[in-house]
Amino acid sequence: MTNGLNHGFRRGYLGVIGLVLGLWAVFLAVVVGLGALIQASPLAFNLIKWAGVMYLFYLGLDQWRTKGSPVQVARLDGMKVSAMELIGKGIALNAVNPKGYIFMLAVIPQFIDSGAPLSTQYLIVALTFAFTDLVVMAGYTGLAAKALAYLKTEQHVSALNKVFGGLFMLAAVVLATFQRVAH
Repeated sequence: MTNGLNHGFRRGYLGVIGLVLGLWAVFLAVVVGLGALIQASPLAFNLIKWAGVMYLFYLGLDQWRTKGSPVQVARLDGMKVSAMELIGKGIALNAVNPKGYIFMLAVIPQFIDSGAPLSTQYLIVALTFAFTDLVVMAGYTGLAAKALAYLKTEQHVSALNKVFGGLFMLAAVVLATFQRVAH
């Protein structure tokens, strides 16, 4: 969203490409490392799942309670940021974001059948994550590029915080319903 606000849609979307590349790095770390532990241990799965649920709910509640302050952004069209810098920042943002690891640790095992070839399943899940992110982030970037005029008052930003906070809390509740598939 920040890239959309600062650079407009076309240049801002370069950051989204970086986000997806960072998402794949997180995905790879999860499936190679802790993913195997989760598949082997119901206790580990449940601990990670409930930690993810609590963290996501906390993020939503925190966002809900955040007071709105008008958004003020100076377009950086005059300052040329290279495409590689925008992509690199996107990669870094996702690669070091603990929310992505927690989410993937809690969700990926739900879509994996340990009795079937894992590499094909992991590829399908990774491509699905990437496609979804590319589409959703295109929406965010485009909306951010256009929405600046509507985020000039405290009330508008506060309402937006409540919407996104509510969505995070709803996601936490949905995540809490995931069950480990027994094999």
